[in-house]
Amino acid sequence: EGGFLGSVLLLGLIFSPLGEYINFLLCWQLVSLTFFFFFRSHFPSSKFFNSRSKDNCFTEKTPLLKTFSEENGLQCRTIPHSDFIMEDESWDSTSSEWEQRCLLGNEIVSFSTSASSEKSEFLDSFHVKFNLSKLRSCLRCLKVTGLFIFGVVCSILFSTYPDHGKSWQMLAVSPLESYSVNLTDVGDSALLKLELAGSLIAGVVNRPQSEEYIVVEVILREELGFRRRRPQQQVIYNWTIFLNSRRNERAVTSRTFEIITRETISINIQAFLQENKVIPLSMTHQYLHADIETQVTIASVILAGVYMLIIFEIVHRTLAAMLGSLAALAALAVIGDRPSLVRVVEWIDYETLALLFGMMILVAIFSETGFFDYCAVKAYRLSRGRVWAMIIILCLFAAFLSAFLDNVTTMLLFTPVTIRLCEVLNLDPRHVLIAEVIFTNIGGAATAVGDPPNVIIVSNQELRKTGMDFAGFTAHMFIGICLILLVSFPFLRLLYCNKKLYNKEPSEIVELKHEIHVWKLTAQRINPASREETAVKCLLMQKVLTLEFLLKKKLKTFQRQISQEDKNWETNIQELQKKHRIADKILLIKCLTVLGFVIFMFFLNSFVPGIHLDLGWIAILGAIWLLVLADIHDFEIILHRVEWATLLFFAALFVLMEALAHLHLIEYIGEQTALLIKMVPEDQRLTAAIILVVWISALASSLIDNIPFTATMIPVLLNLSQDPEVSLPVKPLIFSLAIGACLGGNGTLIGASANVVCAGIAEQHGYGFSFMEFFRLGFPMMLVSCTIGMCYLLVAHVVVGWNS
Repeated sequence: EGGFLGSVLLLGLIFSPLGEYINFLLCWQLVSLTFFFFFRSHFPSSKFFNSRSKDNCFTEKTPLLKTFSEENGLQCRTIPHSDFIMEDESWDSTSSEWEQRCLLGNEIVSFSTSASSEKSEFLDSFHVKFNLSKLRSCLRCLKVTGLFIFGVVCSILFSTYPDHGKSWQMLAVSPLESYSVNLTDVGDSALLKLELAGSLIAGVVNRPQSEEYIVVEVILREELGFRRRRPQQQVIYNWTIFLNSRRNERAVTSRTFEIITRETISINIQAFLQENKVIPLSMTHQYLHADIETQVTIASVILAGVYMLIIFEIVHRTLAAMLGSLAALAALAVIGDRPSLVRVVEWIDYETLALLFGMMILVAIFSETGFFDYCAVKAYRLSRGRVWAMIIILCLFAAFLSAFLDNVTTMLLFTPVTIRLCEVLNLDPRHVLIAEVIFTNIGGAATAVGDPPNVIIVSNQELRKTGMDFAGFTAHMFIGICLILLVSFPFLRLLYCNKKLYNKEPSEIVELKHEIHVWKLTAQRINPASREETAVKCLLMQKVLTLEFLLKKKLKTFQRQISQEDKNWETNIQELQKKHRIADKILLIKCLTVLGFVIFMFFLNSFVPGIHLDLGWIAILGAIWLLVLADIHDFEIILHRVEWATLLFFAALFVLMEALAHLHLIEYIGEQTALLIKMVPEDQRLTAAIILVVWISALASSLIDNIPFTATMIPVLLNLSQDPEVSLPVKPLIFSLAIGACLGGNGTLIGASANVVCAGIAEQHGYGFSFMEFFRLGFPMMLVSCTIGMCYLLVAHVVVGWNS
């Protein structure tokens, strides 16, 4: 019956189409089951599994395996193809099953005929593993195929729609002469996008009417009849733009109008000035084929898709950001707003990339001095061997330093020190790094220069006119952040109560794991095409099982000994001080000199307006100086330590966020926030406004970059405070935005730039943490810190009335 079934299935395979992969898999499963029952019914189990059987994979032609088996008293059953064992499956979980079924030396009893039921279960487990392996392969195939098709479709859509470019039209307006133009090529467009460039103030709507401004009117021209000489005109939109008193400053502002008719539309621009003079302007327009609600929906779907790829680790986060950027660019092309390559390149924030690149080179050279090891030992000595005291010291110092430096710079300096410290003390660096980056984001919110959203707020000219200066902003935020820190440390200890910090094994266990990994990779690379290759692969698998059995014993011994290491911290510190010293004192002096000068220039850049260098230029110049002083000849080693994947991720993220902004996602969030505030009764409006702005900013900053979100929300909050129907003070709204945007970065791994930088450096050192690992700790910390910040703002502005 087995032969009959095998013949039928073989004929089915011959006459089936080659492309039907799933049918082939099903047939293969049936064939394997047929042969399984055939052999089980015709051959005794003891003969089939005997190591000296003729059908066994070990013959006299494989002397290496035969010698290994005879010398160690090892009888081995046939080990299947590598597909039976999943690539992603943990070897720790499979080793226990193998140890029950494989004979390891003299410690395991040989197989006998009385164990036939065990052998049947063993074969059944093989088939289960085979099914799971094929399922994993199918899912992986579907993932690659789906993402490839998605990329191809987006590429086709992006290449199908042309780049119309922007044809700027120069015009001059004055109080005596207006500018008018007719737009006849409306077609089936849904939106009309106008852009004006000149000495304008972008984003401000409600200002005193004594200021100089221009009015843009969108007029509908209706032809009512054949005999009517003049068409009827109807103004459907009014757009007021205020002029900047500094005529040499140029700004670009845009607005999108919904086209509700297919009639002829004209644009009229009139200037209202205090003097009779001419204002030069530039204007361009384009038509969009989707309304705002559709664009926001598309942007939300793209953002959700990127997060799904990152959360479930379907692909690397850099590739996920690149795929999201491609999808957003394809969506812009379809709706008629395809950007040019030059425009996309302009979306990238090169100052941030230059800062990261320069500081990465500085840290790479700095690590050659042994200073990080020295600092790790000193921190251990300062904490007197108490792990949590050491973690609190590191987090406090990181929070304090990030209040005066950029968060990214702080983590670039702290991450190598923390990793080396944890390696010295047998700690898991991931938990300590997550705690550090959380408190870095909290500490960066304390001053006006600690976090990019604060820098954007303080540097805004309209906010400066309301009295928002550096000292007042820092004083207000510093008090609130101190309260948040007081509550965050006990809550962090509560979150870490079930975390095992001591899960980093000693060097002998690390070497043993590495040896197992090497043997496993070698076995997977062997293609069992012949009997000899199959035998060698079986030998390597048995070697892996033997090492895993030894590893399990060592791990049990290590877990019993690790609890007593804190008690001997004085003895440990003496041994650590002998091992970890400054390796190159001359290079250390050079590095400290250059790094100190770079940090000093960072401070001066924030306070001295005469320095015309941004943070990126300062970091690049410092890296060049240190490369010269250190006399680096092997430049490739330094470049290998640069986190190129992190830099590429930031570039793709900048393009993605700017494309989502062009799809009106961020603008839509701001408008909905304003509408929610207006719906609240007037006596409770300030309380509701603070709560809404804090939580909407926090949740939005957890999902999207807080830099474009802050830049978009500032004009929205300014207009809301200047609206006579609302009459809210602007400072509580701005402080709520700062609290939410800065602390919301702790919500997810890509919520803040410091999170991504820390994860990239940790991954390079072999201690990368996933999106969910960060989310389990960062999101609760974000909720607690934002709650404390909200309560502080409510007491300060609602109860005390600190609104001046």
